[in-house]
Amino acid sequence: MANAVAAGGTFSIEGREVYRLGFGAMRIVGPGVWGPPADHDTAIAVLRRSVELGVNFIDTANSYGPHISEELIAEALAPYGDVLIATKAGLVRTGPDAWFPVGRPEYLRSECEMSLRRLGVETIDLFQLHRVDPQVPAEEQFGVLAELKAEGKVRSVGLSEVDVATIEQARGIVEIATVQNLYNLGHRDSEAVLEYCEANHIGFIPWFPIAGGELVKPGGALDTIANECDASLAQVALAWLLQRSPVMLPIPGTGSVAHLEENCAAASLHLSDDQMATLGGLAS
Repeated sequence: MANAVAAGGTFSIEGREVYRLGFGAMRIVGPGVWGPPADHDTAIAVLRRSVELGVNFIDTANSYGPHISEELIAEALAPYGDVLIATKAGLVRTGPDAWFPVGRPEYLRSECEMSLRRLGVETIDLFQLHRVDPQVPAEEQFGVLAELKAEGKVRSVGLSEVDVATIEQARGIVEIATVQNLYNLGHRDSEAVLEYCEANHIGFIPWFPIAGGELVKPGGALDTIANECDASLAQVALAWLLQRSPVMLPIPGTGSVAHLEENCAAASLHLSDDQMATLGGLAS
């Protein structure tokens, strides 16, 4: 079977080579990222199809469900072979769409242990701090990540929703392999973080990679370019991310096999310099 994502190129996460277009496993659970999926078999099919299409970088979190996304990944894909499974800890759930940061070291350690058990692995490929808890000294949160790495429970460490100063503080304590921030055609507040990641060979994972709102209205620049390319709006948005930076690792998520296949095809879409410039000027 042809690899649908190979054309998007690869990136090395501390020696683990992954295709840059990955899969985000937040949307395989229930509404509000809470509870089981409406259709369990479809969720399993989406995960298995992603790997059939060549995806070897899958991003999840213990808070998706909570716990359910990790359990589905293990059911569908273990043993994982060359597929890198990234997970996150540091957010507590109290209900649908409710998220609260908890960065106490004992909590992060316990969540790592539980993710190891749910995923059925001895080492988590990429363990990311989902949010830095403002109520806990940051160095304590980064310190437990360093301990888990030294103990072999975590291979690589990532951060999420951080600025450059926070990345530099963390790097004084533990090597940082990836940063996951909100970034897409319409949201570029993390431009400085992206540039820092480029300069330091840190993978940049843009969550919510496909913009909405005004950008996707009919007749707009994104719609025009999608028509020129005979592509969907989502495919153009993903292709722009892949061409925007060599450290970019988009992880579009979906609960649909058809949408998954459409997203993966974006790896083969090449935008012209003029199209890249037009799209680059869309952010407010």
